[in-house]
Amino acid sequence: MKKLKETIKFAPINTPLRRRLQTLATGTAFLVMTCGGLIGSIFILYLILYTHHWPEALFYLYWIWVLDKDTCETGGRPIEWVRDWVWWKYVKEYFPTRLERVPWAEFNPRKNYLLCCFPHGILPMGVFTSFGASANGFQEWFPGHVPYVLTLKLNFFLPLLRDLAMALGMCSASAQSLNILLGDPAGGKAVALIVGGAEEAYYCRPGQYRIVLKKRKGFIKMALRHGSPLVPVFSFGEVDVFDQLDNPKGSVVRTIQDWLKKVTGVAPIVPVGRGFLQYTFGFVPFRTPVATIIGKPIEVEKTPYPTQEQIEDLHARFTKGLIELFEEQKYNYLAHPKNVELIIE
Repeated sequence: MKKLKETIKFAPINTPLRRRLQTLATGTAFLVMTCGGLIGSIFILYLILYTHHWPEALFYLYWIWVLDKDTCETGGRPIEWVRDWVWWKYVKEYFPTRLERVPWAEFNPRKNYLLCCFPHGILPMGVFTSFGASANGFQEWFPGHVPYVLTLKLNFFLPLLRDLAMALGMCSASAQSLNILLGDPAGGKAVALIVGGAEEAYYCRPGQYRIVLKKRKGFIKMALRHGSPLVPVFSFGEVDVFDQLDNPKGSVVRTIQDWLKKVTGVAPIVPVGRGFLQYTFGFVPFRTPVATIIGKPIEVEKTPYPTQEQIEDLHARFTKGLIELFEEQKYNYLAHPKNVELIIE
């Protein structure tokens, strides 16, 4: 036992209560995001098998799988008071996370914008606190726009978790969902898409900024169809929130991960973090600052039937804008900026 205590670094007993609440909120948020669907499913199954509330539970399943299944693709159901929960403010303070914009990042309230966010990270805490929860003050910067975060449609079939996700302004990352949001003639929508998706999570390691973009061009086509400006968004520090097991291409771990991702669409990453009361191991993210920077919008001319040449041209323009944002801002947010490069897969 003495040797174990010497190995594990415990949190000081006199840690302030607010810091303990920040750790509790962040660790619980991670559990909800990763295991909330399973927990919700077990709870509904318990109601059906062991209580008198089985009719309500069955109707709820019918509601989410049949009657309400398309809501995630038609604008969702954001609820402001949920986005304002104090829980999310504790999560923001834990790292802390913050949202900034470059001076020339202005939004036209009559337009819908596609926020193209990098990197994914194990869990995109910068994107979540900036565009899902209201903790980072997005609408103070852009009062004429409502943020939406796109995620896998699979999440909206998971009991209870899907309702929390929609309350936080999340929608399906499908073509239909993008068409609805970007095609709104009233404007005023800021749609946050993590372009690299689950694959990008494999590259998430402290100090390493490797993103997936070269072959991702569907979002370019959508922007052209609707004339929606593309906005490069980069979260510095996101890769430092967790470490993960070694998984080089060709390894047993990576082979299993790739197979599970192909079957489920979810990247089964094994995160390495800290614990609630100790700093050595666990699933709680590390306390490391995350700064999400909104870059200058790239104007897009509406082209209902874009050619491949137009798609390639806009993709090149966007890539250049993202690289410029990274190179300009890394000196403000990284400890050793000269040693860090943005690698694009």
